[in-house]
Amino acid sequence: MSTDARAATERDAATVDAGGPARRRTKAGEAAMSTTASQAPTAVSAEGAAAATASSDAVEPVEIGKTMTAWTVPELGEPAEVMSLREVPVPEPGPGEVLVDVWSAGLNFPDALLARGQYQDRPVLPFIPGLELCGEIVAVGTGVDRSRLGERVMGTPKLPHGALAQFAVADAGDVVPAPYTLDDASASVFHIAYQTGWFGLYRRANLRVGESLVVHAAAGGVGSAAVQLGKAAGARVIGVVGSPEKAAVAKQLGADVVIDRSVQDVVAAVKDATDGRGADVIYDPVGGAAFQQSTRMVAFEGRILVIGFASGEIPQVAVNHALVKNYGIIGLHWGLYRSRRPELVARANEDLARLAEVRAVAPFVSERLAFDEAPQGIARIAAGSTIGRIAVTPPS
Repeated sequence: MSTDARAATERDAATVDAGGPARRRTKAGEAAMSTTASQAPTAVSAEGAAAATASSDAVEPVEIGKTMTAWTVPELGEPAEVMSLREVPVPEPGPGEVLVDVWSAGLNFPDALLARGQYQDRPVLPFIPGLELCGEIVAVGTGVDRSRLGERVMGTPKLPHGALAQFAVADAGDVVPAPYTLDDASASVFHIAYQTGWFGLYRRANLRVGESLVVHAAAGGVGSAAVQLGKAAGARVIGVVGSPEKAAVAKQLGADVVIDRSVQDVVAAVKDATDGRGADVIYDPVGGAAFQQSTRMVAFEGRILVIGFASGEIPQVAVNHALVKNYGIIGLHWGLYRSRRPELVARANEDLARLAEVRAVAPFVSERLAFDEAPQGIARIAAGSTIGRIAVTPPS
């Protein structure tokens, strides 16, 4: 960090101490943001990020307990029907927590599950949804180093104070420095999908150089990250998508072979692409029919990664088939690593930051929505009609 940037950060920290959290919306790389869905994510130079950090924008103190604008879920149901825009108190970070000024929030399929009451975590109603963010730490709870004040971070907030608000609370360990190569929108959709891909491909499946990797829903939020991480690992990536438009995106993301399931026989196409062997690793965030296809096109000693059930159908597993065909079915619940093996989450953060900084990976942000469009964005993700990732900008 430059001397000027460090001085700016120290001035902000002093403001936080003196009068509550500072509201400083410098938004690194904001001017460079692209709104064209067909373009690759915008990269931000180190110089641009430093200039944004050193900005002399006016600081507007915000007192904890004052109100902020937030989307809330007061009752369970479909996101577009139950989410309510309200003024709520700015939350106070507790011990080991930080308060983040949210510059961008990422939308995810689990946001729909949370609204429906179908997610593994069920916060008490009403709650603020939103599982990913990028922003600035503007206040810290006891036990958190004050040097983190002013840090531009990405990561996961702590429900019930989610990311779809002007401010969010997070455990200090669940937000990490955002790579300078990613603008705010890209950073806000990076953490969950790429952490999931890292643990699934690199740890659980032990993907090796030269192996074949099939990614279902390869143009979706989770699948697009897996395509890039597979290529970074030296695998031959076969992307499965559901339309010609999504096929073009999967190809742009780096897939070596793209299969459009709307017009092609997926099993036959994978067998053809692998000279009859089948795929060494299959990345499945879809479930249902996609999983059944996977069992018919997995290679000898292959591994099927169960990432999720976006289709809404949880498949039944015929374990005798796995025995006879000699393949493995591997589940992944990334959230468990945060509590049981946090050192591995930290290692993944380091690896992923390096990949982002050399531009080996970067989220495909297809849409950057206004704050009032968030419920409709979540609904479209749940319906499977989106491509890549969607980010939302909270009001200033």
